[in-house]
Amino acid sequence: MPKQTFFNLPDEKRQMIIDLAIDEFADVSYKEASISRIVKNAGIAKGSFYQYFADKKDLYLYLIHLSMEQKNAFFNKFTPPENTGAFEYLRWAFKLRVQFEVVSPKLNRIAYKAIYGDAPMVDDVMVEGKAQANAFSKALLARGQEEGDLDPGLDTELATFIFDSVFIRLGDYLLERLEILPEELVKDQPYLFESPEAEAIFDGIMNILEKGMGRKKG
Repeated sequence: MPKQTFFNLPDEKRQMIIDLAIDEFADVSYKEASISRIVKNAGIAKGSFYQYFADKKDLYLYLIHLSMEQKNAFFNKFTPPENTGAFEYLRWAFKLRVQFEVVSPKLNRIAYKAIYGDAPMVDDVMVEGKAQANAFSKALLARGQEEGDLDPGLDTELATFIFDSVFIRLGDYLLERLEILPEELVKDQPYLFESPEAEAIFDGIMNILEKGMGRKKG
């Protein structure tokens, strides 16, 4: 994690370094990411960088933590719907996850690469992130079964895997399916996918999940 000297920097300079680091790690693999390129773009000496971070891995892990913190802060800005079934709540959560992905695409890309890319020594961070995601999914499944929305015999481990897979890929899928370029997105809208076409995709996803996981009637 950053040294105290990093946090002693003026806010503007500290944010500039963070933004340049996010650009670097989002655009190339961990192996290809260059501290020299970051400091050159920041206009600081390479020696100064090592007054702020121990090494490239230290900076990378900080960005992973930053991604997790910003995602949690983003979710906490919204009030969950009340008196709704498990599938309506899940639809709300899917929309928020997509919203975070498209307003913070580079941080999200870094977190995704940490799971599937070439970055070393991020196991502890990823365990923490996966634990949070799994806890959310399992709590939702338990609630759904308790309230009678979900099949009581549902394989919850498999259902958790399906939920997590949709969470990870849904943002990219919507952008591709709706042919939306990231630069076209407006960051200050509460939801970015409220068009009839987007709602139809959400309807389709929820229909598939409800038919496969919902409590059988009759």
